[in-house]
Amino acid sequence: MRVLIVFAHPCRESYGAALLATARESLLRAGHEVEVIDLYAENFDPVLSAEDWADYIPDTDRLIARVAPHVAALRRAEGLVFVYPTWMYGPPAILKGWMERVWLPGVAFEVASATKMRATGRLQNIRHFAVITTSGSPWWWLRLIRDPGRSMLARGYRVLFHPRCRVTWLQLHDMNHRKPRDLKAFLAKVGTRMSRFGGPATQRKSDERRTSEA
Repeated sequence: MRVLIVFAHPCRESYGAALLATARESLLRAGHEVEVIDLYAENFDPVLSAEDWADYIPDTDRLIARVAPHVAALRRAEGLVFVYPTWMYGPPAILKGWMERVWLPGVAFEVASATKMRATGRLQNIRHFAVITTSGSPWWWLRLIRDPGRSMLARGYRVLFHPRCRVTWLQLHDMNHRKPRDLKAFLAKVGTRMSRFGGPATQRKSDERRTSEA
């Protein structure tokens, strides 16, 4: 598979960086093509400006052109992996801003055609979506408040992907009180799950695509 990893953490010495390295290495060992977008490293601007907002529908092509490399990476991916720390019950602002500026009409979705209708997805190329995250909150509290970050990504945005898109959610809760053995165990879990990323069905599709391209 062609897998795009989007990483959002400001510190290269963080546990999040270790999660990124583990995910990337495991995917490569499994034979996938891996591309990484490190949002903080490239100083990505997450702000949708007033000018961009004014052109959001009337001149979407101009907005697409401004983030063309990111749009191209998203369009060629068959698998998508987010690696980030959960802050304030959701992804860091830079990741949310990346979605607002890159997941544009005509790229990620089509605007709803009428009232009471939802947007339709354009990212049919994405067949497996994974989130690797950490959070300070315990699991029971997130469940009690209906886990807004997971609900947004695994439910709200999943509808933009292929109808049979698989979702993998890997989260380490209680991050502030974890022991070294817990961190090591979660890294191992991430490595194992990423080594199985895609699954047999996706592998068959990729084999068929390579055969048709030969």
